[in-house]
Order: sequence, then structure tokens, then C-alpha cells
Amino acid sequence: MKFLQSYPREVKIFLAASLINSAGGSLMWPLTTMYVFDELGRSMADAGLVVMIQAFGGIIGQLLGGALYHRVGVKKLIVGSLAMNALGLFTLPFISSYWVLYMVMMGFIGLCNAVSMPAIQAFVGFRFADRRGELFNVIYVANNIGVALGTALSGFLADVSYHLTFVLNGVTSAVFAMFFLNYLNRLDKQEGPVHLEKKAKAEAKDSIPALLGNTRIYLYLGLGSLFLWFGNSIWNTGVSPHIISEGLPKRAYGFLWTLNGILIFVAQPVTTLIKRWFAKSSSAQMTASGIFYLAAYIIILTYPSYPGMVLAMVLATLGEMLISPAVPAFISDHAFKAAPFYIGLTGGMGAIGRMVGPYFMGILYDKGGLQPVAWLSIVIAVVAVAFFVIHLGRNRTSERSLAKTISG
Repeated sequence: MKFLQSYPREVKIFLAASLINSAGGSLMWPLTTMYVFDELGRSMADAGLVVMIQAFGGIIGQLLGGALYHRVGVKKLIVGSLAMNALGLFTLPFISSYWVLYMVMMGFIGLCNAVSMPAIQAFVGFRFADRRGELFNVIYVANNIGVALGTALSGFLADVSYHLTFVLNGVTSAVFAMFFLNYLNRLDKQEGPVHLEKKAKAEAKDSIPALLGNTRIYLYLGLGSLFLWFGNSIWNTGVSPHIISEGLPKRAYGFLWTLNGILIFVAQPVTTLIKRWFAKSSSAQMTASGIFYLAAYIIILTYPSYPGMVLAMVLATLGEMLISPAVPAFISDHAFKAAPFYIGLTGGMGAIGRMVGPYFMGILYDKGGLQPVAWLSIVIAVVAVAFFVIHLGRNRTSERSLAKTISG
């Protein structure tokens, strides 16, 4: 990570703020099911319903965040959504005893948190256009460090108070909102009232039907992401109960995610070599990502012991490291001023996979255990790779032109 030294101070401050915000956000999500079941005394079905409502709010938020970027303006959209997310989190301790209000608020929190995601990614793509590919990767690593810290702290905080996790999550969201408010106000003073996103607003006049008609940019990428994240549900709805049924300690499952977090940081040289030798373009990185996920699921099917799970997690993590920065980088490079819309749209499509995957895999696991879940993940991964290959083929010419422009 020595190349961080070459970035200006504003980038380093942004990364620190992003890390803190992701740590705060990860305080709560691992505990939602536990909170509903343990603190509120509801059934596991009710807990699953809350998670689904929050995920559905996230889908709508991704779509809104992309569609409203140029219409509302980056300052109002990012600062407003983060502030509303903080407000929702602060109210949870007071309304959690009212079940319907709690579910509605969880959906609202999912929506507000997701609205800011495509807006922030698009802003980074516009602001740091010359180095946005590597910067998306650095942000991804910083966010995952934050997630690792937050999830590690969440269990200890829950022993003190579930409500404390809500409040601390709200505080980090509010701090992130104030950071962006101060940061964007400084940009207005330095560059005048018309800077990056306002220039983009003046040039982005395409209607939503016209943007949807440009399927080359988003359709096959989005469908590939949908199936990729659908198949990745195997970790929660297949591997997790399998480890328990095999009599292994619960911490064995936790170790898999600890390994995931460590690899995202220390395996950067590996993905750098993959990008340099086999997957130079963003589209090729998505395809390689799908192949790594497919290999992981094949390992889970053929070698369903704990060492097999460890190897599968290594492969799946490499796949995650390839695709997560590649999607916003591709869209920013090819969609230009319409990038916020397409980032939100593809993010929403991927979120659909995350939402429905656990349900279908849960049904299969109840009927037959890990094996049918692994087979489904393999089939789904093949479909994802197929869509990424189509995406790669349809964008091969434009990717080559971009490579020539950068090298020239």
C-alpha cells in the first residue's frame, strides 16, 4: 500500500472517513437476526423478514441514488441520505418495541444507506478520473478493514447493549455526513459554484428510457452480478449450518470470514498479478471473478470438509477482490456522465441476488443439506460467468480503445 503516499491529502482523509463509516455500519448488520430473536423475542421467520425488508430498501436506495445524482446534486444526495440514515438509527432504540414501526424503520435505514453508495462511487469516479481504477480498489480495501473492525467489536458491544450498537452506527453515519458537507463546501469555494457534478448535470440530459436502451453498458454486467451474489449466499445458507451440523465450533465459521478480511488486505499483490497477466480490462476481471467463485463452489461440493471450506474461501475472496472495484471502474470509464445511474442500477440488480439467494438456498438445505445447495451455486456461477463473457465480448472494442488512450 506504499502507493497511498502518492495520493493527495484529501484522498487519505476520504479513506479514513470511509473506513470509520464502514466500521460503524458493520456494527449492526451481524446482530440484526440475534436482536430480533433474543431481545425482541420474535421468531426466526420474523428475523428473516426484517433482513429481507432491509435488503429491499437497499435495492430501492441503489436505484434512487443513481437516478437522482444529477437531478438533486451530489451534496444534497450524499449528505442528506447519510443524515437521514443516522436519524433512523438514533430512533431505533425508542421504537423497537413497536414491531411494525421497527420493520418500517429498518427498511428506511436500508434505503437511506444504499442511496449514498452509488452517489459516492460516482463522485469518486468524476473527481479522480485519472486514477479512479486503483482508487476504487483502495476504497474497497479500506471499507473491508472497517468491516473487520466493526464486526469484531459488535459482539462485545451487544453484550453491553444492542441499542448501543444502533447509536454508535448512527454516530459514524452522522460523522461521515459532516465530513462530506465540509469537503464539498470546500470544493465549492476552491473551484467555484460550478464544479464536477454540476458540470455533469448540465451535460447529462438523457432520459431514463434512453439510458436503459444502452444495454451494452449495464445489462449483462448487472445480470452477472445478480447471479454471482445469488450463488454467494451459499456461505450463510449452506456452509454455516453445515459446519454446525458437523459438530464444529461456531468460531470455525467466524474464522472463514476473518480469513476473508485478512486476504482482502494481504492478497493485493496476487490480484495485481492476475490483472497484469490474465485480466487487464475491467470486463476481463469480472469474468475472472466469476471463474474463481465457480472454482470455490466446486471445491465445496467435492471436498466438503473444513480444509475444503478454507480453500474455497480463499478462491471466493480472490473473486470478490477482482469484481468489487471492477464494476464501478468499468461504468465510470464507459458511461461518462451517466455513470451514477448505471452504478445504482447494477448495484440494485446485484442486491436482488443477495436478497433472494438465502431464501431458495434455505429451502434446498432443509431438504437435502449442503450438496444440493452447492450444485445450485455451481449452476448459478456458470450462468454468471456466461453473462460476464457476453459483457466482455460486447465491450471488447471499447476496452481496447480505452487501453490505447491510457497507454498513449
